[in-house]
Amino acid sequence: MQPQFLFMVVLSAFVSTGRGQQSLMEYMERRIVLLEERLTQWHDQSSRQSAELREFKNKVLTMLENIDKDKDAWRNEMENTNIRVERLEREVDYLETQNPAPPCVEVDEKLTELQLNKAQKKKKEKYEKLTDCSDAISQVTAMKILKRFGSTSGLWTKDPLATSDKIYIFDGTGNDTVYVYPRMRDFTLASTRKAARVKLPYPWIGTGHVVYGGHLYYIRQQNEFQVIKFDLSNKTVVDSAVFPVEQQVPVYGLSSFNYIDIAADEEGLWAIYATKENEKNICLAKIDPLTLGIEQMWDTPCPIENAETAFVVCGAVYVVYNAKLPSRSRVQCIFDASGTMPGEDLPLVYFPKRYGAHSSMKYNPKEKQIYAWDDGYQIIYKLGMKAKEES
Repeated sequence: MQPQFLFMVVLSAFVSTGRGQQSLMEYMERRIVLLEERLTQWHDQSSRQSAELREFKNKVLTMLENIDKDKDAWRNEMENTNIRVERLEREVDYLETQNPAPPCVEVDEKLTELQLNKAQKKKKEKYEKLTDCSDAISQVTAMKILKRFGSTSGLWTKDPLATSDKIYIFDGTGNDTVYVYPRMRDFTLASTRKAARVKLPYPWIGTGHVVYGGHLYYIRQQNEFQVIKFDLSNKTVVDSAVFPVEQQVPVYGLSSFNYIDIAADEEGLWAIYATKENEKNICLAKIDPLTLGIEQMWDTPCPIENAETAFVVCGAVYVVYNAKLPSRSRVQCIFDASGTMPGEDLPLVYFPKRYGAHSSMKYNPKEKQIYAWDDGYQIIYKLGMKAKEES
């Protein structure tokens, strides 16, 4: 006989008796009571957990509200701090204007007898001006940050004698490829993929190069420093010349990569340099753009220490100084090769503090503005000009 059939027979006999029915009912009641207790426990636990979740949600919402309030408070605090910093910078500008440090300019009394004798021997008395240029910088009237491009050091410039608006970009302090953009807007909006590339026959050194009259004048270092004249239209070297100075040293104390800085102004081309013979002060030379010959040379009273760059305007070199920990750049030394700029009451020109230190400043005499490279940012400074007065 099968076990399942035997079990069914026994269960039927048990249920058929009254005692069996009573036992089954009691068993079912116990099971139902047990289920009800479990349902009650589950309900209690569910209610408790729901209450805890609601409490946690309320706490989170409160915390988020507090975070939003703190965020608004921090934002307001930062805005107030920025306003105070800007106000402080304006006050510092005013104080610097009212109480400027004594500018380092050409003053005969400040030159030693040895320097005077040396200057006379080298026939460096005064520079015969080529034009009637009589402009001097009075202040920086505006600043425009174009973009951030390339390395922390470099230069960008335009050809002041050209009719086109081409922009020339020299990325880094040693390279052999110049990026050329057809106009300012293209440089601002486009990447290097949209730029034309000019491959130079020799790599450049430093950031002291200019584009002038369709030619690139740049510095090359082999055994000696050379000035290379490169025709940008047919991509050929037109001329080159060894710079006729021995034992050169970096011309700017804060820009050790520059030994010669070529500058262009209303008068033509200039070279700003330094030598071991006169290692404390910056020197200036007038360059013939056709032959690369040196027309005249001067020892300026402008210190090399803490200088970061320089530029020339109407035959006067303006040396820009900073600090080893970058602060506000300022023109603190002016040397006028023609001697027409008076030695007193010369304004100190301050540049707005932005990122770091300028690796180059290229003056454009046609636009009366400076193309600067500040820690990888390309900046334009608009200059306010005034007439020179005879000393």
